[in-house]
Amino acid sequence: MTRLSVNINKIATLRNSRGGNNPNLIKVAQDCEHFGAQGITVHPRPDERHIRYQDVHDLKQIITTEFNIEGNPKESKFVELVLATKPEQVTLVPDALNQLTSDHGWDTIKEQSYLQDIIKVFKKAGIRVSIFVDPDEAMIQAAATTGADRIELYTESFAQWFSKGEKEKAIAPYLTAAALAQKLGLGINAGHDLDRNNLAFLISHIPFIDEVSIGHALISDALYLGLENTIQLYLRALQKG
Repeated sequence: MTRLSVNINKIATLRNSRGGNNPNLIKVAQDCEHFGAQGITVHPRPDERHIRYQDVHDLKQIITTEFNIEGNPKESKFVELVLATKPEQVTLVPDALNQLTSDHGWDTIKEQSYLQDIIKVFKKAGIRVSIFVDPDEAMIQAAATTGADRIELYTESFAQWFSKGEKEKAIAPYLTAAALAQKLGLGINAGHDLDRNNLAFLISHIPFIDEVSIGHALISDALYLGLENTIQLYLRALQKG
């Protein structure tokens, strides 16, 4: 079954808006695990506008499921952080400095040599490596020669077409991309704009997705539905898929 990793960046954003430690990021991560999440994801950025570097060290001490750290490996501080904390998985994302949110995958052809070198660094430390990619066959073909263990399919376009009722148009490129990745021996994660409305449809069509990382929609739902209930709803969506 596809695993649910909860991205807790938004909790850190709320905490940072007033200073102090409310909401308590560590307690929220523990609660997410207790309520059934099978992983915790964070995406620290250089300005520490949400997840702080110290948060990553603190979370590493208490997470009992799977820890996934996302970020841009071209930032040396990010590489140092990952190597120091040794999460189960690092997800490499080609974010620009001060980027609001991730909005594109790697050009795995242009960046082939760089990705091969940096992936070796993480794998030498025993960390599973996933790279963020668009549902593009050429990019996935080249991803398979970088040394990455998995790809994370960038699902914004899926979510956009799904919300317009264009479900077949939404899923088509992801079916092709996922089939190719599986053929090439790559594990498959997925993330960005997934929610409790579109998740079951995605998983029903690509049941061999290993993991979904969901933050914004899940935390937004929790404001109305409660965190425990929300996590259970997302887990049920995965089961329906």
